[in-house]
Amino acid sequence: MTKINYDPQGLVPVIVQHAEDGTVLMFAWMNEEALKSTLEKGEMIFWSRSKSELWHKGATSGNFLKVSSWSPDCDSDCLLFKVLPQGKGVACHTGKKSCFFNFYITC
Repeated sequence: MTKINYDPQGLVPVIVQHAEDGTVLMFAWMNEEALKSTLEKGEMIFWSRSKSELWHKGATSGNFLKVSSWSPDCDSDCLLFKVLPQGKGVACHTGKKSCFFNFYITC
């Protein structure tokens, strides 16, 4: 496996994308333990910076994100996970499919 380049706080940014339709679902952070747990369990587990603890996505809502595939970027300091949403099929805590639902028009 590629060596992941964690930042000075021991974290790496993670982009989560729907494996079937390509929708970007969310952005979060992982530490080494979260990455290891995600790969072992096959479901997304992140590092919560606000709570300083592991966060198993879906543990309270039932909206788990099942890992389909993953890849580091070209210099291994960002990860892309392709997932299949479970439960109600939503990734955002607001109940939306994606956390990226605020779109603005710029010129």
